[in-house]
Amino acid sequence: MQLKVPDSVHADETMMLRIVGAASTDRADTASGAAKDGSAPDGSRRRRRAPRPSPLSRLHALAPGPARLVARVASDARRLRPCYPHADRTGWRRWAPSWRQWLGAALTFTGLTFVLLGSAYAATDIPENLNSYATQQDNVYFWSDGTPMARTGWVRRQAMPLKGIPEDVRGAVLAAENASFYSDPGISVSGIGRALWRTVGQGNTQGGSTITQQYVKNVYLSQDRSVSRKFTEAMLALKLDNEMSKDDILEGYLNTSWFGRGTYGIQRAAQAYYGKDVRELDVSEAAFLASLLKGAGLYDPTLSEANHARAVERWSWILDRMVEIGTLPKAERAAYKKFPEPLKRAPGFDTGKQSDYLVELAAQYARKAANISAKEYDLGGYQIYTTFDRKQESALTDAVVKARKKARKDDPAKAKALHFGASSVATDGRILAVHGGPDHREQGYNESNATTVPAGSAFLPFVYAAALEHGVHTTRDGAATEVTPQTLYDGDDGIAVRTPEGPYWDRGGKQVTSRNDGGKSYGRIGLGRALALSVNTPFMQLGMDTGLDTVRDTAERAGLLPSSFGPQVPAMSLGSATPSAIRMASGYATFAAAGKHVEPYSVARITRNGSGVALKKPASRRAVRASVAETVQSALTDAFRTAHPGPATTTTVAGKAGTTQKDTAAWYVGTANSVSTAVVAYRIDLTKSLEPLPLDGIAGSVGDSVPYRIWSGARGIG
Repeated sequence: MQLKVPDSVHADETMMLRIVGAASTDRADTASGAAKDGSAPDGSRRRRRAPRPSPLSRLHALAPGPARLVARVASDARRLRPCYPHADRTGWRRWAPSWRQWLGAALTFTGLTFVLLGSAYAATDIPENLNSYATQQDNVYFWSDGTPMARTGWVRRQAMPLKGIPEDVRGAVLAAENASFYSDPGISVSGIGRALWRTVGQGNTQGGSTITQQYVKNVYLSQDRSVSRKFTEAMLALKLDNEMSKDDILEGYLNTSWFGRGTYGIQRAAQAYYGKDVRELDVSEAAFLASLLKGAGLYDPTLSEANHARAVERWSWILDRMVEIGTLPKAERAAYKKFPEPLKRAPGFDTGKQSDYLVELAAQYARKAANISAKEYDLGGYQIYTTFDRKQESALTDAVVKARKKARKDDPAKAKALHFGASSVATDGRILAVHGGPDHREQGYNESNATTVPAGSAFLPFVYAAALEHGVHTTRDGAATEVTPQTLYDGDDGIAVRTPEGPYWDRGGKQVTSRNDGGKSYGRIGLGRALALSVNTPFMQLGMDTGLDTVRDTAERAGLLPSSFGPQVPAMSLGSATPSAIRMASGYATFAAAGKHVEPYSVARITRNGSGVALKKPASRRAVRASVAETVQSALTDAFRTAHPGPATTTTVAGKAGTTQKDTAAWYVGTANSVSTAVVAYRIDLTKSLEPLPLDGIAGSVGDSVPYRIWSGARGIG
């Protein structure tokens, strides 16, 4: 059928066409009541509305290109939208997601995972404070020959800079624990996966950690095994790997790892298993120590045969692994066929006995001379190289122990309160040996450093030196008169002490007199001879003529401490001062050193974690003129020969005994081979008071005293 459009209708007008005859195909709309011709139920005509365009069609009308893209994405999204069950499938497939849905879920999970991990990484901060236990170290003390003497601290750890750890040792550790350490990002994804699987499936987390992760666990985290701790460890390891150099991480790891036998760090492990520093390890020994990182309780070969077999197997594997990763030449590997058996047990330290007295002295000196606070010192990590000579310490201790045993056997009652202080000091100020007591655990205070009893007649050389150095005054305002060894003084017993104005009276109104040992009188006697014979009365007057302040100043310059002096009264010249054995030995060393004095010191150098620590050493200074020191030393040589004519020596020996008027102390101080040694014996009942008791003969006689026996035994004389 052809439609004819009237000429009056324009092309842009809309026409409504109605096909006649189509009424037969229309059906009544009973629900709406509309007529077949579109009229309302009441017979009126109604216009049909055109459908509203969708937002997508409107967008398409405005911008056809973007609209098609959006439409396509929307269509794909509708396809990915789950539609369960699938109408076009049967059986279980009706409920299975399509590949598009699987892909969408995987992409969504991956995206969320990256977002969560990124957020966790950004929120993770490296703690400012390290695990205090992981960084705590012990302090190690060494003899003068460099061998270990003692250690202090709760943790056996000594840090060592990476440059001090040989390449072979580092290579063995990398081969054993983390060959890809220098190229990995700080974590091992496969290792973490294995660890998490074990955590969930078997209740523990074993293995799977890089060196960076293990270091994080050592210094930042606890040792608990959980998924949350493992996650935190991984985040910290990633961040640490970005902020620290690989060398710094490796250094920290080697210094904080557990190696068994109570030790932390490769340095203390080398000492515990092979008795040497890490610098001295060969590659075979290093491979064994690296095996301990897997579990010291399983690989210390001295614990069981099974451990030994495991250790040998892993040691061999590590050497082979080093060849594989290129850190050990194959030819060198072939040379290591025998397992390097470690020591049966770690070298011990003689703690609690004499070494604790030595440690006490060295620690006090080290903190003061290096300006180290108590807090810093207690954190540990210091290597203190002392001046103590192992052989001389042993000889001095043996001599004292022998004397103590004899005293306890001869007179047990008096020997209970008997004490010995002794010390050897070199002319350059080094303290070579001390005897502080029977056992530091039984008696805490150090007898060699105690200022308990008077020096007695052992003080006379200082009076003599002061007079030789400064001269004497016989009148109040007169010029000083020179003194020589031949200068005569009254050596009789009981003579009155005089001043330029007359006799000296004490505060009680009593005239002061001086006494000789045994009440013996010597008449007019030269000062050199008086010192050799230990005649008291000339020196009590000599002190007054020289000036007590001058005598005290000379003694202090020679080495005695100001705190050991009491009132400046005539008795001071006969040794009322109470110096320690160390200070008496130091004072006599000044005379043997031609009048130069060096303050006694017990530490030669200090390092911390391998780096030097600034240490202020005492300087040598002039105490008296060399000629004065030579004259005093000559008199002391005569004193030794007069009292002990028997011993023949190949070196010059000088020394004298010292006694007190109340018999509360017996001394012997002398020098031989440029070493001055002082020994004192006294009695104090520490359960009652600190007041000295009379010796009552337990220290021997003046000619054969116990202090002299100890002195000669320690010096190998007689």
